[in-house]
Amino acid sequence: MHLEIATEPARLDRPNEDFIAASPSAVVLLDGAGTPPGSDCGCAHGVAWFVTRLGVNLLASVTNQPDRALTDCLADAITTTAALHPECDLTHPGTPSATVIAVRLTGQDLEYLVLADSTLILEHTDPTAGPVAITDDREAQVGAALRGSMDAVPTGTPAHADALRGYVEAMRAHRNQQDGFWVATADPSAAYAALTGSVPRADVTGFTMLSDGASRLVDRFHLADWTEALKLIRDHGPAALIREVRTAELSDINGQRWPRGKAHDDAAVATVTL
Repeated sequence: MHLEIATEPARLDRPNEDFIAASPSAVVLLDGAGTPPGSDCGCAHGVAWFVTRLGVNLLASVTNQPDRALTDCLADAITTTAALHPECDLTHPGTPSATVIAVRLTGQDLEYLVLADSTLILEHTDPTAGPVAITDDREAQVGAALRGSMDAVPTGTPAHADALRGYVEAMRAHRNQQDGFWVATADPSAAYAALTGSVPRADVTGFTMLSDGASRLVDRFHLADWTEALKLIRDHGPAALIREVRTAELSDINGQRWPRGKAHDDAAVATVTL
């Protein structure tokens, strides 16, 4: 397994809330949901603290328990992480949360778990088959009905900051609900809402994980398709994809062409060749 990673914060004065870690048999990528200024989250530690500890605990569980289902490993990691800060209000609707991708390689299979809107791309050995993108779009489906006022005003303005805070707080009512969307928080039951599956290891040449700050080149900006994005990563490394994302963001800093919650987002890419 050959692994390359790249990650970059949205801003140098704020911690990176994306996280990547790997062992010889597993790779995990998490993307923390930031808390807008003016909103409370009930946790004194913050999103980056939560994501780092959840990611470390998840990688340990996935690696050390090769026969345990990935959903169970994630549930264990959520429980272990929650126990690290019992003094915080973990029932708060804004308690820190994260998207999760986990891939584990066994002797015969590639097993995967995807929770929320980070993206896993599988590359198949069949040259006629294109890359397969796996993402959990339930959050986007819920958000589409709630983001109108945020998308209507220029990014970076006080009006946009107010609208973003309102959007995030409105989304909390749908978080980890049967008719809403699911993310990793302090409740281990969310793990069992993840998308999971496996493919024969012999059928794939590699895989790539992207946080939504990196995948936006394809799924929000539509400046490339997955085949083109993967070629850029394979030819020039994962940092090249993030550079393309930043170039696009800077060309539309006010969000007029591509309305979005943040002009820049934390971006993370992990790519593996088998």
